[in-house]
Amino acid sequence: MRLDKYLCESTELSRADAKKCLHRSEVTCDGVVIKNPAFKVPDGCDVRLLDEPVSVRGIRYIMLNKPMDTLCSNVDEVYPSVLSLLDIPKAYSLHIAGRLDADTTGLVLITDDGQWSHRMTSPVKACGKRYRVWLADPILEDKMTEMVEWFAKGVALKAEKVPTKPAVLEMISANEVLLTITEGKYHQVKRMFAAAGNKVVGLHREQIGEIELDAQLAAGEWRYLTQEEVESV
Repeated sequence: MRLDKYLCESTELSRADAKKCLHRSEVTCDGVVIKNPAFKVPDGCDVRLLDEPVSVRGIRYIMLNKPMDTLCSNVDEVYPSVLSLLDIPKAYSLHIAGRLDADTTGLVLITDDGQWSHRMTSPVKACGKRYRVWLADPILEDKMTEMVEWFAKGVALKAEKVPTKPAVLEMISANEVLLTITEGKYHQVKRMFAAAGNKVVGLHREQIGEIELDAQLAAGEWRYLTQEEVESV
């Protein structure tokens, strides 16, 4: 890897700032001052900036408990990006695998591994996503079984030619359910219940594939995934 790129990957420096540091003789490789940005950093090289060791970060895999009124976006807009909650270098270079609406809370997976992210979100993978849903109107007891069966067959959504793929609906109470879907149509969960004549008033994602939201994470908190969680995808 070029030395200027190495510095960018291991610090918050831009490419231009990295070149300035090199020009000022602030960078050494195995104790030797290097000014050439195109210098190829050998494996195992001791790279230092102002005599402080720097090293390229490994690939990162993160779970975040998304709070209300944040965006699954790489930029801050009307609401702040969820990436602003990560106190790590180059947070805004990370990719959000599986987005949530601003008013939806819960599990968000974040990484800089593009292939892993693709496997997680690819329709071919049909990765299940479980949501806890709170409804405005109670589901009558004599209609619960009927709705479970209807969701299992697929729901016809407004302005969609093809029904949703089979979904698993579990009743917690008349106003609270768990819903597992394997696709990600626009506002899908809200539209499925709208098709049933109801309204979603609260939505929280609890699980993606085999990865469950850590119950120890409060809203806005995050942690790195375990190796087992990473390999489950």
